[in-house]
Amino acid sequence: MTNREQNTKRIVVIGGVAGGASAATRARRMNEHAEIILLEKDGYVSFANCGLPYYIGGEITDREKLLVAKPELLINRYNIDVRIYNKATAIDKNNKQITVENTQDGNTYTLQYDQLILSPGARPIVPPIDGVKTGNVYTLRNVEDTDQIKTYLDLNPNIKHITVVGAGFIGLEMVEQLHHLGIQVSLIELQNQVLPLLDPDMAIMLEDELVKNNIEVITGDGLRSIYNTDDKVSSVTLTSGKSIDTDMVLLGIGVTPNNELAADADIAIGERGGIKTDIAHRTSDRSIYAVGDVAEYIYGPTGQSMRVPLAGPANRAGRIAGTYAAANGHSPALEMSPVLGTSAVRLFNQSAAMTGMSLKMAKNLDQHVSSVTVTANDHVGYYPGATPITLKLVYIKDSGKILGAQAIGHKGVDKRIDVIATLMHMKGTVRDMIGLDLVYAPPFGAAKDIVHQAGFAATNELDNLINVIQPNEITDDMQVLDVRTMPERQTTAIPNSVHIPVDNLREHLDDLDNTKTTAVVCGSGLRSYIAARILMQRGFVNVLNVSGGMSSWIRHQKASRTQTIVS
Repeated sequence: MTNREQNTKRIVVIGGVAGGASAATRARRMNEHAEIILLEKDGYVSFANCGLPYYIGGEITDREKLLVAKPELLINRYNIDVRIYNKATAIDKNNKQITVENTQDGNTYTLQYDQLILSPGARPIVPPIDGVKTGNVYTLRNVEDTDQIKTYLDLNPNIKHITVVGAGFIGLEMVEQLHHLGIQVSLIELQNQVLPLLDPDMAIMLEDELVKNNIEVITGDGLRSIYNTDDKVSSVTLTSGKSIDTDMVLLGIGVTPNNELAADADIAIGERGGIKTDIAHRTSDRSIYAVGDVAEYIYGPTGQSMRVPLAGPANRAGRIAGTYAAANGHSPALEMSPVLGTSAVRLFNQSAAMTGMSLKMAKNLDQHVSSVTVTANDHVGYYPGATPITLKLVYIKDSGKILGAQAIGHKGVDKRIDVIATLMHMKGTVRDMIGLDLVYAPPFGAAKDIVHQAGFAATNELDNLINVIQPNEITDDMQVLDVRTMPERQTTAIPNSVHIPVDNLREHLDDLDNTKTTAVVCGSGLRSYIAARILMQRGFVNVLNVSGGMSSWIRHQKASRTQTIVS
């Protein structure tokens, strides 16, 4: 070793933000004597990238608050050698050194390491289409991107229309913020729904919220080309041929991992494109770690390795890698827990939160997967301000293992999904949900919270008290029984369904064929459960409860773009 003491460990961290900065500071707390060098190719080592849309939209007014840790803090408090505008360009595993380029002057140098932590992150996907390099076609990934977008909007106050491509988290957040600025927005999504991580019947609630706020939503269509005048966007053309006049384009299609540095060094890359790591976040080279959006994690519901590009896992992985790197690969029992992808997004007056798998994802598993959908207020209805939450729970019918959950509502969805994510982390089942001792007071919740209600519905199926069917699984040969009131039925009804209100059911059993498969539906699934229990104990051979009731059936119809609702 040169220019340093033989007994001094050198830890080099490539990339800052959530994973790299967490790794560097944790390594310092674990080892006061190590030499720690943090390389960052841009000018900001740690910033709140999740807050960038809200700064552009004006909800966050102080730009400085986006900068979580400035170089001065890492230098003075943590004694970390911070080198901004320094980009690692190659790794020599055999000699344990990297090549670094100063991106401002182009000079290069080599840097030896004892332990190396890779956190180069991911980059936005930019499609190779005509016009994509036009000056006001933007992506949003870092502070530099944010400054460019904000400056352009500030210098062009007469912008009337912006096209946002991609209806994931960033796309939806930016649609909301641009709308708040008084700009008309068109949202383009290649898949047939917004926020593709959700099930379609849940995502349609967000699409309804977008349309309610005068957002043009185009799903099942992609961006084909961008037209410009004097290097400024004038219009876009979609795959369908549709043309949209627009003043700016924002791409939120997704991200791809910056794995080239690792791949060129023959460090193992996983099937999903991220760097393979173990529970200590070591790569295939035990002196090299990988964290953040470039790394793969164990995905809790399946136990398989996959990328989950979220800030929470990146921070936790950084802490673990920093611990092991500071201890030269040896550490107390500390390992990366499986990741569930727990996340949330606010969209005008609705919020969506999720954890684990959607039903459409889970159906690819070779197991008996089921799902229930329940709707209840965020707190008791008699206390002012109660608003509904719709919660969808996905689980394995045989074991009750929870695979995932989704919730949408005005408020309180984050709390419910956090509870379920915690239960999943502790390997709880749907049976454990019904015994949770949750907060109850009129302003906060209910004695039977929606989490409990989802657990009740799921355990009823596990205990063979009921068989559940999804609204889109109703077939023409089924006898559909609608047990709502007449005023409810006059609003919407499933075609060819039989109407008998639940309170009159026992007197009208002869109106039904007890040998046919009977799908029972009400408004939300509760009355239909009661009716189904009556039928099952009165000799009906195959009775199914339509999960989520008519409200769910309507959402399925809308999501499939099939309007067969009788009014």
